[in-house]
Amino acid sequence: MNVKINGEWHEIPDHLADVRTLLGHFQLDNRVVIVELNDTILEKSEHADSQVHEGDQMELVQFVGGG
Repeated sequence: MNVKINGEWHEIPDHLADVRTLLGHFQLDNRVVIVELNDTILEKSEHADSQVHEGDQMELVQFVGGG
């Protein structure tokens, strides 16, 4: 399926059907990530139940420390 992530289209396998699995695929599952799916910011507790569909748009924002 094709999903727009941070402004770029990505073809991802169909088995990545929920946000939690998708984050694991991109190795972001152990990081603090803000997820916006189709203009809705998701709580972390919603990641496993939030389905990803063809044509969805996501923004993934992670915090980076430093000085």
